Amino acid sequence: MEQSKNLLRQLPAVDQLLRHPLLQELSRENRNLVVAFTRQVLMGWRKRIRSTGVEPPGIEELVMEIRARYEACNRSNLQAVINATGVVLHTNLGRAVLSRAAAEAALMAARRYTNLELNLETGRRGNRYDHVSGLLRELTGAEAALVVNNNAAAVYLSLAALAAGRETIISRGQLVEIGGSFRIPEVMAQSGTRLVEVGTTNKTYLRDYEAAAGPDTALLLKVHPSNYRIRGFTHEVTTAELVDLGRRLQVPVMEDLGSGFLVDLQSYGIGGEPTVQFEIKQGVDLLTFSGDKLLGGPQAGIILGRRELVDVIARHPLTRALRVDKMTLAALEATLRAYRNPDLAIKEVPTLAALVARPEDLRRRAKRLHSLLALAVGSRARIGIKEIASQAGGGSLPLIELPSWCVTVIPAGVTVEELAGRLRQTNPPVLVRLQEDTLILDVRTLLPGESEELARAMVEALDGINDPSRET
Repeated sequence: MEQSKNLLRQLPAVDQLLRHPLLQELSRENRNLVVAFTRQVLMGWRKRIRSTGVEPPGIEELVMEIRARYEACNRSNLQAVINATGVVLHTNLGRAVLSRAAAEAALMAARRYTNLELNLETGRRGNRYDHVSGLLRELTGAEAALVVNNNAAAVYLSLAALAAGRETIISRGQLVEIGGSFRIPEVMAQSGTRLVEVGTTNKTYLRDYEAAAGPDTALLLKVHPSNYRIRGFTHEVTTAELVDLGRRLQVPVMEDLGSGFLVDLQSYGIGGEPTVQFEIKQGVDLLTFSGDKLLGGPQAGIILGRRELVDVIARHPLTRALRVDKMTLAALEATLRAYRNPDLAIKEVPTLAALVARPEDLRRRAKRLHSLLALAVGSRARIGIKEIASQAGGGSLPLIELPSWCVTVIPAGVTVEELAGRLRQTNPPVLVRLQEDTLILDVRTLLPGESEELARAMVEALDGINDPSRET
């Protein structure tokens, strides 16, 4: 007890710490915060000394801890992170990274007044959707287009506007749940339509739809299964077959395409997903897809289809509640403009560039990262390089593995789980994969300039630099 009291006396007073030049400098920004963190740090050390009898730190160490807490408090909660997972459309990391043109357009819209709802020719009120609807019609061949804040909203709004109080027929095998507990049956129920499921989980035939259709049928619905697939003893109705039935029954066919490609990547070995243009040519009456998946744009739900149907949706009261803002429209317009030249889009839209990256180029990038890391960490970790498979992510291209290269890290004196945890606390944070007691850095998802940042973060993590503000 006496020893603990002696150790406690060695801690400086609050006023003594506040006279330190560094804390005086910070106090000019926000003295109240500096005083609060100074007291928190001293209280934490008092508890530690009483419980463990540890020697108290010196003034300089205490000041660094106070500064770290202050800086952490002023750091934005939403931070830029380094994605070394190899998952291109990582939902937890914000999915698509915008192109330079899209980011600049969003910044312009954020910092300036815009003609969001103003017709510059007439000087009268305009329609915010006019900024992108023409481009969407041009690129897809659809008669009309509307944009809401995500694809879930697009599906919900379309069902509410076109099928509330009436029946919507869907295959039982397409009643899926995707990320965030988004369940198709629940969305349909909330929209006000009556769900009529046909077929079985693994087999649905055209005759199942035809037998279920009646005077109260408002829509025939086809839903992209996202990451869910049934293999083996299966049968499903094609879009063309469903469209033909819809024409005969005079019932509109709606398709939730999910991701939505605007460019064919078959020549790059990436298939399995129909393009938006192809589905429109199949004759679907209404089509929805996401803006921040394979399109590579901002979060948005895009609705395409027959003009009379899109007009009904646009007039629905929920459309205003689900509308997109000026930054989203600016970024989406810039993204869509790139698709006027598909070859340019593949180079300039980061999502497409990451998907089509050639293994030989990825190998060169991995070798460069290997050299940077080996030089930076020395004997503190064993650095290697190997082939690996990346994923598109975001429910897109679930059956396709993208050949890639990665740098492997096996740290000395610390587990890979602990190293991964420390990397999440560096500046910027780094997200990795763990595989068989090895830390994996997939270069496919590294952006220009991030290899150097990653090397610095690895040194910081291996040095054991944690954010003191997280300590109790």
